[in-house]
Formats: sequence, structure tokens, C-alpha cells
Amino acid sequence: MANHKSSEKRIRQAEAKREDNRYVARTTRNAVKKLRGTSDKKEALELLPKVSAMLDKLAKKAVIHKNKAANLKSGLAKQINAMA
Repeated sequence: MANHKSSEKRIRQAEAKREDNRYVARTTRNAVKKLRGTSDKKEALELLPKVSAMLDKLAKKAVIHKNKAANLKSGLAKQINAMA
């Protein structure tokens, strides 16, 4: 157990950040799944900038790696461009 006030505070802060990161990451994963599941190109083109911004924010906060965000964004764009 923590023996210093500063370490107790650090534990509280880490837990709060963890909860926030889990929420944002889960929300983004759901948005990616929704975008991948759509078959309407117009709707997909509307969703893509929002999902891309979410991925960029996760990468900026180091919740996911910047290369993972780039790979996801390029894959989504490739899928949308392949739609009829």
C-alpha cells in the first residue's frame, strides 16, 4: 500500500486517467465498428472525418500508438473508396 501522500494522489490520478482512457477508447472502437458495418457510401463519408478525429485524439493522448491510428484511418478510407 502507498506510504506517502503523493503516491496516494498518484494512484487516484492514474485510476481517473485509466477510466477516461477506457471510455474514449471504447467509444472510438464502437465508432470504427459502426463505420465498417455501414454499406451506404454517403453515410460512411460523413462518418469518416469524425472517426478520424477520434483516432487522432487517442493517438495524441498516447492511448493508442500513432501508427495504429494511421493504419486504422487508411484501412477505413480504403474500404470506403472500394464501395460502389
